[in-house]
Amino acid sequence: MGTKVIVLEARDRIGGRIWTSRAWPDLPMDLGASWIHGVKGNPMTALADAAGAKRLSTSYNASLTLDQGGKEIQSDDWLDDAEELVKRARRAADKREDDQSLAAAIEGSPDWQSADDNLRRQVRFFINSTVEQEYGGDWRDESAQYFDDSEEFSGGDTLFPDGYDQITGHLATGLDIRLKTVVTEITPQGRGILVRLADGDSLQADHVVVTVPIGVLRAGTMRFGAPLAEARQKAIDTLRMGLLNKCWLRFNTIAWPDDVDWIEWVGPKDGIWAEWVSLARAARAPVLLGFHAGAQALEMEKLDDRAMMASAHEALKAMFGTDFPAPVAAQVTRWSQDPFARGSYSFNAVGVTSNTRKALAGMDWGDKLVVAGEATSLHHFGTAHGAVMSGQAAAKLLR
Repeated sequence: MGTKVIVLEARDRIGGRIWTSRAWPDLPMDLGASWIHGVKGNPMTALADAAGAKRLSTSYNASLTLDQGGKEIQSDDWLDDAEELVKRARRAADKREDDQSLAAAIEGSPDWQSADDNLRRQVRFFINSTVEQEYGGDWRDESAQYFDDSEEFSGGDTLFPDGYDQITGHLATGLDIRLKTVVTEITPQGRGILVRLADGDSLQADHVVVTVPIGVLRAGTMRFGAPLAEARQKAIDTLRMGLLNKCWLRFNTIAWPDDVDWIEWVGPKDGIWAEWVSLARAARAPVLLGFHAGAQALEMEKLDDRAMMASAHEALKAMFGTDFPAPVAAQVTRWSQDPFARGSYSFNAVGVTSNTRKALAGMDWGDKLVVAGEATSLHHFGTAHGAVMSGQAAAKLLR
């Protein structure tokens, strides 16, 4: 629109939580965002088209669920009782004046109190697969009233066999992007803003759009030289950063069913190696992706790569038999340890309301500062498309 823009990027690469690894040259692996979730009307679809990025479809219908011993659970309604228990606990929580965690709402319900160990195990599996793996927050931190206050685009899900960074590369064309530029302070100065950098240098601008993750805002490593609006500061203090980590495993051959995209395992430990994606069907690649979310993700982050591979191999042998081959390579994320993210994406913690993200977004210090990013997206938080939409909204404010 004719406005001079400078992008300050703390990392040595663009993209942030979009991060395509090419450690395996023939198989780019997305360590952050992987999918376009809901392709119809999604701004990421238009960007992918513009970038000429190839996509592959995955489907939740192409799935396999295994019990602890590796036997397939074939019944479609095996979690019905667990889902109904959660729904009743949720309805009771919605009637309360004060919010509480999803765990407190469920564990305090009469249904949970009377449930046997088997039903409780099913409830935990249901919560892990539909809430913790989806939003990144542990059920003891997620708001019982607002954890799923989100919307979805219709259509299927697609991933990028050549890497999600095709999108960020397309968006970066022609921009003045300064890598390895860590911002330490943003402060109003005169009619503009002074931006201080870690190397002692500084920049002046008429306006600043802040898009750092909520984890960084909460950590205070980037200071604000004047108070933010009270509602915005409260939103920062209330929203939390979720954690969803990936463990990409490469094998010499495909040794598991090659007609499924998703594999679920009701293993001996809640949330440990419970969710998998296979690239065998979509990409014909001998690769499995294991997810860990919430408290389980924090626990597993303590393992080094070798121990992570060994743990995954033991789980896979329990799922598919003791002769299941060992992985030959792995790529593992530890997003909570990343100082420029401090987690994977925001979630609605206890105390968040429908107005919290609205308060985080928008202008401050008159019209000098704008906050954007996935955490400001009212109904598409935790997504790449939510981040893009928030950036477009920020640009419109500064027209």
